[in-house]
Parts: sequence; structure tokens; C-alpha cells
Amino acid sequence: MLFRSSACLPSPSPSPPAPPVPSTLPAPRSPRGPRVLAGGRRRPARMAPSLLAANERPTMSIRRVALLTAGGFAPCLSAAVGDLIERYTEVAPDVEIIAYQYGYHGLLTGNYVVVDEEGRKNAGILRDFGGSPIGNSRVKLTNAKNLVERGLVAEGVNPLEFAAEQLRKDGVDVLHTIGGDDTNTTAADLAAYLHEHDYELTVVGLPKTIDNDIIPIRQSLGAWTAAEQGAGFAFNVIGEHRSNPRMLIVHECMGRNCGYLTAETARRYHELLKTKQWAPSLGLSHGRWDVHAVFLPEMKLDLAAEAERLKAIMDEQGNVNIFLSEGAGVPEIIAEMEAAGQEVQRDPFGHVKLDTINPGQWFAKQFAELIGAEKVMVQKSGYYSRAAHANAEDLALIKKMCDLAVECALRGESGVIGNDEENDDELCAIAFPRIAGGKPFDITRPWFTALMDELGQKVEPAEAAPEH
Repeated sequence: MLFRSSACLPSPSPSPPAPPVPSTLPAPRSPRGPRVLAGGRRRPARMAPSLLAANERPTMSIRRVALLTAGGFAPCLSAAVGDLIERYTEVAPDVEIIAYQYGYHGLLTGNYVVVDEEGRKNAGILRDFGGSPIGNSRVKLTNAKNLVERGLVAEGVNPLEFAAEQLRKDGVDVLHTIGGDDTNTTAADLAAYLHEHDYELTVVGLPKTIDNDIIPIRQSLGAWTAAEQGAGFAFNVIGEHRSNPRMLIVHECMGRNCGYLTAETARRYHELLKTKQWAPSLGLSHGRWDVHAVFLPEMKLDLAAEAERLKAIMDEQGNVNIFLSEGAGVPEIIAEMEAAGQEVQRDPFGHVKLDTINPGQWFAKQFAELIGAEKVMVQKSGYYSRAAHANAEDLALIKKMCDLAVECALRGESGVIGNDEENDDELCAIAFPRIAGGKPFDITRPWFTALMDELGQKVEPAEAAPEH
């Protein structure tokens, strides 16, 4: 296959809705037209290194590459770090690789490690582990007040300029960021600042988020694994459904504004049950183990109607299992807290600290009273799922994206690697101005409507897109 042009420009007319995500996404295409560097400077297109013989690949002028992981964990960080190291070692072994410790925290403090020969040799081991070997943190470079309070910059210092100058001081030619929209667009801001000050930095990001909510990227790294892990978590937790009569179990999944992870987790769990054998006469019933309700931020919440439906299930089989996105019902919870004069805590990014308002407990309380539950259990799979090592699906996608990321870096092409939903899902470096967060889950996707039909739950869109 060839690679697409660097800017990955949107189609002149809207594309029809894309089909459900395939297990294998389309392969990349090759360069056509000009290459866009940080700051807008253009460079002639060059043939991708993988299309050249090893001794013909361009060396470019790259001396030092920096890796940085940031934001919340996802089951891709460790594997992506390993794949990037391996790819550079394969195609550009003379390029030095450094890794900033704890994301932008390490950049601000100048804390990094150099990847030595032993590290290059053992990079493949990272695929067997979750988390991030180089560390993450939640640092927003535009929130100067928070950074001053944390002692990361001095009063009156512009954090973005400070971080950019640190990159210049460290002699970084290419920065690979593995994170969500905030992580990657912040890196683009750093590159733009340095360009204005006569220092060219190529920034090539990889899309990391278990929410799968980065615009316009079809599939973010780690989301498939997180859903698979969440389904396995639920299988064990729902085994508790016979620990008491009239049992209500709420499985809370991560997903602030996007219900993708909860929907995909519920789908995988529902399909998992179809592979099992059952013994109803012995009390081992498919119906008791199944998902009975799914609640997402994108769906209208009708407590009364759902309570009536779920009470009938509780009366018939003695338990109810709910899959809940942590962002579902949050506007109602916030309104209730503010009406009571309670403070709603927020993180450095301005997001509501969901663990302080506890959506799972709120839902459990509402439904327990309405459906007559005698015992309630709320279990969160978020941290369990997000820190897992990548599964086979994600490993294949990580490999494709990392290979292209290195090729883009070597030819000086900035952007976020991803399958572009606005360009027929082609894998390319998507221009930073087109990257945004908060992509809602499409509740009209055929696989989701089929799931909800099987569960017997009515689906209506929420009145407005949730933001919190």
C-alpha cells in the first residue's frame, strides 16, 4: 500500500457514515504533494523509508527523538513505546532516543532518560505489560495557576514557552506524544512556538484513549483492549448476582462524555455469554447473567420508564445487571449537588472529578428504591481495564501506527496518526488543527441498536451533547 498526503485534508463534501469498526483497519497510503512542517513551512515530499532498501533510506538531520506519554492510562502506552523504539532501531539506529518521565511533568522539570543499547534490545518486552514504563501525569500547560501551585513553574512564567525552551535546550528534533487530544494539540502548540523562534520541531502524535472520542480518528489505541478487559471483569463481578435475593449490580465503566467504552464492553460481554453453556434447572440461567440495561451520556435518561422495565426483570428472576458509563446522568447529579450548596470539584483541565460525585452510587440509589432491590453492588472496571496490556487487536493497530509515525518523523511530517473518518478511514498523519476531543458515541451504529434490541431497552438520543 502507499501513504496518503501529509495534511490528510478533509473531503470537500461530507462522507457517508462509516461502517462499524473492522478488526483490521485500512493500510496507509503513500505521499502525494507537499509535506507540512510545524508552523506551516512546507518541504518536498519524500518516499517513505519502508519503501526503500535499508541502505537507501534518507538519514535526514534528526539527531534526537523524544517520547512522551500523558493523560490517563490506556492499554497501548507500553506497547507503543516499545514499538517506536524498535522501529527507530531498525530504520534509523543512529538517532538517539530519550523518554521524558511522567509526561509533561518531566518535560517541565527536564527529567528524562536516554534509551541505551540494552533498552533497545528489550523494547519488545514492553508489549507484555500495561501502564507506561516512562510514566504519565495530568499536566495542562495552559493552566499556569495549577502548575505554579504544584511547583512546576515559577510565578509569572509562561508554561508553554518554558516547556518549548526545554525542548530546545534538550536538543529534541522530533517529539512523539502518546495521548489524547489535549496531549497532542499541546505538543503542536509547542512546535508552533519553536517555529516562531527559528527552531524546527516535528511532532508526531499517537491517539491514546479508552473513550475512543478523538475527532476525526476512527479507532484510538487501547479502546478495544479496555472493552475486552471490562467484559472479563463483569463476568466475575456478575457472578455475585446470587449472593442475595433481589440483587442489583451496577458495572460502572469509564467514559466522561462518550459512551463508546461502555457500549463496546456491554456488547463484548453479551457476546461472551453466547459462548457459554447453561443449566437453567440448576439455577444457572443466561437471563440472570446477561446485561439488562446500558446507560450512556448520549442517551436520554428516563428513570421512571426504565425502573418499570427493570422491576419486571427483578420480580421474574431476582436480579438486575446494569452497565453504566460514568458520564451518564452527570448533569442531573451536578444540578442536584449545586442545588444543595455542595461544591463540584474539577481537575486541572476543568473536568468534573467524577470520583467525587460517584455516578454509580447515584444510579444505584435511584434504581434500588424504584425496583425494590434488597442488596446493591457497584463495581468499577476502569482502572482494571485501562492498565491492562494490549490485546492482539490493539497490538496490530499499534504496530501500524508506530511504523507510520516513525516514517512521518523521518520526513519531517507533523500530525496525529490515525484512520481518518473524513477520508475513508485512511491511515495518515492528520493535521493538528483538525484534532479535537469529545467525539460522542453514535448510538445509531447497527451493532449497538442490535444489542439494545436484544436487551429490550428503548434508545433515544439525549437532548443535548453532554459536557462536563
